[in-house]
Amino acid sequence: MKRSALAAALAAASLFTATAQAALFEDDEARRAIIDLRQRVEQQRQGLADEVRRANDELRQENATLRRSVLDLQGQIEALRSELARLRGTDEQLARDLADTQRRQKDIVQGVEDRLRKFEPSQVNVDGKDIMVEPSEQRDFEAALGTFRRGDFVAAQVAFGEFLKRYPNSGYRPTALFWIGNAQYANKDYRGAIANFRLLLQQAPDHPRAPEAVLSIANCQIELKDNASARRTLDDLIKAYPQSEAAGAARERLARLR
Repeated sequence: MKRSALAAALAAASLFTATAQAALFEDDEARRAIIDLRQRVEQQRQGLADEVRRANDELRQENATLRRSVLDLQGQIEALRSELARLRGTDEQLARDLADTQRRQKDIVQGVEDRLRKFEPSQVNVDGKDIMVEPSEQRDFEAALGTFRRGDFVAAQVAFGEFLKRYPNSGYRPTALFWIGNAQYANKDYRGAIANFRLLLQQAPDHPRAPEAVLSIANCQIELKDNASARRTLDDLIKAYPQSEAAGAARERLARLR
């Protein structure tokens, strides 16, 4: 009985020991498994942290690159704005320069035309007829006529005489002959006046002043007391230019002479 109990006790003790050893073994395995798991988790956490750091580093680099690009772009935009402003200023200056140049060219052209006009022939209307005259020719004729109109008949006679010598083929010639004849009439040079009036009629019988020239011849003849010649001249005037105002004056003079 005592042996059986001892054997049972020993068996129980062996079983407890085995069980304890098994439990101890299982605890060690669990701890190792936990440690391994923790290590793997730590490794994964560390790897993830490294990836996050790398990603952050890359993002920082990309941000830095982007900021530099933005700054460069802003610099380029400012440079373009400055260049555009400069070009606008240049365009405005060029436009002003062009306008100034065009004005100067216009002034130069106008000045050249004005100077040429002083030397080129021009068309003028004298006694209802258009003629081409040189500038100096027109100037000298108008000066002589101005002298006559001022009543300085002696100077006018000289001026028209010089004009006819200087411009013997002038388109003004018939008119100049008419006015020199009138100046001579005013200076009582009746024979000289008749000669120039007749020269006018010989050279330009259809001139608008021709009827007046015939009437002036008759007036000179009357002043010379040559009434017979005056009557013939007045008759000729009425026949040659019947519709003229001079013909009407001739009829009145004839009535007084008869």
